[in-house]
Amino acid sequence: MRSISKSFNGVTVLNDVDFEVRKGEVHALVGGNGAGKSTLMKILQGVYQSDRGTIMVDGNRVKIDSIPDAKAAGIGMVFQEFSLVPSLTVAQNIFLGAEPLNGAGFINDRESRQRARDVLSEMEVDLDPRSEVGRLGTAYWQLTEIAKALAQNARVLIMDEPTASLAKNETEALFALIGRLKSRGISIIYISHRMDEVYRVSDRITILRDGRRLLTESLADVAPEQIIEGIVGKKIEGELTYRTRSQAAFDDQPLLEVRRLNAGARVRDVSLTLRPGEIIGLAGLMGSGRTELARALFGIDRVESGDIYIRGEKVNISSPQRAMQAGIALIPEDRRDQGLVLDHSVRDNLLLGLLTGIGKGPLIDTRAGKELANLLISKFAVKVSNPAKPVNLLSGGNQQKVVLAKWLGRNPDILILDEPTAGIDIGTKSEILDLVRDLADQGKAVMIISSEYPELLAVSDRVLIIRDGSVIRDLSRNEIVDEEFLQLAVQGV
Repeated sequence: MRSISKSFNGVTVLNDVDFEVRKGEVHALVGGNGAGKSTLMKILQGVYQSDRGTIMVDGNRVKIDSIPDAKAAGIGMVFQEFSLVPSLTVAQNIFLGAEPLNGAGFINDRESRQRARDVLSEMEVDLDPRSEVGRLGTAYWQLTEIAKALAQNARVLIMDEPTASLAKNETEALFALIGRLKSRGISIIYISHRMDEVYRVSDRITILRDGRRLLTESLADVAPEQIIEGIVGKKIEGELTYRTRSQAAFDDQPLLEVRRLNAGARVRDVSLTLRPGEIIGLAGLMGSGRTELARALFGIDRVESGDIYIRGEKVNISSPQRAMQAGIALIPEDRRDQGLVLDHSVRDNLLLGLLTGIGKGPLIDTRAGKELANLLISKFAVKVSNPAKPVNLLSGGNQQKVVLAKWLGRNPDILILDEPTAGIDIGTKSEILDLVRDLADQGKAVMIISSEYPELLAVSDRVLIIRDGSVIRDLSRNEIVDEEFLQLAVQGV
């Protein structure tokens, strides 16, 4: 890609960007939210067309004006937000839109299954093409996405945050697959905010900042500190260091108390306390019950037995509305499916939980709504050129800021955050961790769920270890020596 430039509504998003990938190379593409990574890749995918610049494949200039054009050029993409149809089988998803037909012009499911089996065999993946995707785990969705791209003869594969939803063992299996794809000469563009992964799988790295290419270098010649400084434009110091706070700083009276809570198969006999000004972290393997506990406390999943107390008074949280009335807010694990209405504007999403505060009789006060939305955008530093634009056009980090701003605009007393920094750059991650600390300093009670143990240790005053739906250990921060100690505790070693 040579001298790629792109503007939206007069705002320059990409400015004269060069980007290249060699055959059989894993090339990391990194940058902060709004740096232009997604726009550059959408141009390569044919979703957007550049204002200026050229694209060359195997030395030949190609015109990519649509997704079919990209496929014809041998370019495929594995999206962070999966593009599969859950009710269809693996084979049907792999060939969706490109189904083999029989002599009568009907879809040939038998051939689809056989061709899917061949692709999966080449990938050395044991997956039945007849399996319904909706019944499979997240790792198999990821593998189906990759098989879908390879079945269309992709020679360049774009992977956007491919490990964001994977457990550690699933991530290792993906890395092994990436190695096999490299050996076959397939080129991979690897988009990630996780530096350990970038160094693990990538040969070279390109950093974008503010729509410009900052550098392209071999990973062997770049230190992690240089990459982070390049992404954010400054040194980040202390964002993953716990700021010691005395336990005496917290009120003795719990703000939230849970006694012997049971909800479904993954919340079993859970008891915990959370005091004003305190941050507790929930650590556990995928499927341990962390998210299910958050859903039960917010009234999404039905509580079968047990009691919830807020400020010493027993409450019945039978719905999210009841939870909101009790002063609880939940930042959900999946911002796109659970936290936003993607086709609605940034402004509408910000105001969804605040409509009662901007009413004029039975109607909405449009002027008050605009003023409140602009206030939240400014307060939470959401990068958006026009609040009326759809929220799905924002970067992942700015979408997460919209979700946070929407809920914090209600001024909740208890904040539950489920994987709040998944898939966002280190600069925005630092902002969110600082925000969590500030909320606790204001007397809010915070519960944070994260698979990123360094950030969990950076903000948590206590860490609860969850296994098989139960709290098996309650550790104060000074009991946790380092990340390895926490890893062993979660594994039960």
